[in-house]
Amino acid sequence: MLNNSIRKIIKPISLLGFVGISTLLVIISLNSTVNEKTQSYIISSADYSLLKETVLALNVEPSHELAIINAVAVDLTQHQLSQLQKSIDVNVTQNHKVELSGGKAWGKRKWQPKSVVNDLIDATSVHATRNFGDGVTIGFLDTGLDQLQGTSTGLGLSTDLYGRDKFWGTYDAINNAISNYSNEESGHGTHVASIAGNADYDVYGKVYGVAPNASLVGIKAFDAQGKATYADVIRGIDWALQIKDQINLRVLNMSFSGPARSYYWDDPLNQAVMKAWQAGIVVVASAGNSGPDPMTIGVPGNVPYIITVGAMTDNYTDSDESDDILATFSAAGPTVEGFVKPEIVAPGGHLSGLMAFDTQIVQEHPEFHDGGRYFEMSGTSQAAGVVSGVVALMLTQDPTLTPDEVKCRLMDSAHAAFDNNGELAYSVFQQGSGMINAADALTSTASSCANQALDIAQDLEENEHFFGPANINDDGNFYVEGLGDEYVWRLDDSNLDGDTIIWRMNYAENALDWRNTASTDTIIWRMNVETDTIIWRMNLESDTIIWRMSVADNTTNINVNNWVEQQ
Repeated sequence: MLNNSIRKIIKPISLLGFVGISTLLVIISLNSTVNEKTQSYIISSADYSLLKETVLALNVEPSHELAIINAVAVDLTQHQLSQLQKSIDVNVTQNHKVELSGGKAWGKRKWQPKSVVNDLIDATSVHATRNFGDGVTIGFLDTGLDQLQGTSTGLGLSTDLYGRDKFWGTYDAINNAISNYSNEESGHGTHVASIAGNADYDVYGKVYGVAPNASLVGIKAFDAQGKATYADVIRGIDWALQIKDQINLRVLNMSFSGPARSYYWDDPLNQAVMKAWQAGIVVVASAGNSGPDPMTIGVPGNVPYIITVGAMTDNYTDSDESDDILATFSAAGPTVEGFVKPEIVAPGGHLSGLMAFDTQIVQEHPEFHDGGRYFEMSGTSQAAGVVSGVVALMLTQDPTLTPDEVKCRLMDSAHAAFDNNGELAYSVFQQGSGMINAADALTSTASSCANQALDIAQDLEENEHFFGPANINDDGNFYVEGLGDEYVWRLDDSNLDGDTIIWRMNYAENALDWRNTASTDTIIWRMNVETDTIIWRMNLESDTIIWRMSVADNTTNINVNNWVEQQ
């Protein structure tokens, strides 16, 4: 059964046409490119050394050397790009822009908010065992990280609950430099990091952060205007792999999401994410804020190996679990390759985190800042921060856990949402395994329940690629092959308005077989060679175009801070 769970695409490795540098110098006419407009590309090749030599022979310097994916980022004219493609076997992707939102305004003071996340996910009972995430470093690939202190003297992001320094500094992937000082002008990165690791206490004596003693490192790929490129993000991931053993970087939080432009395995950012997972780093990504419609999971959340997180909200009643619902903005699966996403959901509505009063987001939305250090924000970005904190707690308890084992136990221990009739309140494409539960995740002994039918090494080496078990029936509803009708997502019957919800353990026996099982002959994919369009075959009579494989316009953005209204 396990071997049939994922459909493979066999893809042989192409041989490189090796061309000597001396020959290149003869065939390339530099004079013809002087007045042509250049564009930034990410170019990869199986032979990284030859790629760099060939690019230099074009009389251009790469802006980024991205060894993690055997690639360089370089500005080329169309003529230079054409000559390069004739000379060496390469994969070419536009260096897509990455952008934040922002604005101008100033705010007013509110009362310091209380901490609720740890009670919602049962991390409070984990803290009672004196597990606060010690010894684990979480990296935040975001807008930077500010060493803010909260209201408790000396506590916050720079020191842990015992007053020990826990801030490693920030790597600036934009300028390829390291800073030991605060390096944040947007606010987004600091807010997400504080949800995971803030050591400050609220007025009731409850700690804010899920893993308040975890060490923190910022990886800044977004500038003051909230813009970045694929190349900067990939360089940040590359740096994380280089430094991971020195600072015990075990978790990498990616609270951003953008539209899928290709299969997951062809996207250079996703390739770098897969390398991080393969190297032993647990990658936690936000599902994105483009829900509630199906097939809205973005990059890098569409990578099947990693942990993709959706958002739920307590409806502003933290003591009443019955009205806790899935956030309407939370993106849903399946992915275009047929994988069930997100894997889990976590609190992502109106979460309070540290953010300086003069940052970009506060200027845009001053009404949610307390006038001091705390800001209230909603999104799957915040939900990802919650999960990153729980992963740190898990790795503190058992440092030997692999990324696949962490993912397995998180899914095994999650609490699915049921309505008052005992039926699933949301489909697996909306809630995955359910809401995260920290205490149950740490006591779970589950194994071999995540990524078992996948082979990341073969995927990265271009030998095999994979499709998931999701399908669509004649009525246009999504389902997972091998499961019963109760697991069909009937799109005209989505429960997002708040009937009584019970988040409990667990799905019925064998109901989570979507993690590893599916029939391989029910998902029909084909390539339209003439239009270069990838088609999801709904039935024998009708085809629906999902997305195009052609390179997207360079103005298409990934949003780190896709603002959503508070929920």
